[in-house]
Amino acid sequence: MQAAPVRATAIPSFTDALRAVESLLMSSGQRTARRNAWTSVLEDRRRAKDRVEAQRVLEQAAHRS
Repeated sequence: MQAAPVRATAIPSFTDALRAVESLLMSSGQRTARRNAWTSVLEDRRRAKDRVEAQRVLEQAAHRS
């Protein structure tokens, strides 16, 4: 019984594959704009989570008074 051959190159991740397709289909400016938009979405989600947490803390403090 023979051992399976070992791959010499790493298999790219799904994210790497998407970025490769993206680079073929979009210009540099479009890629930058999309990444900036996604960064903004993530930052908005973080701020919304922080607002919910702050509201919860304030409501708990109000009930203790």
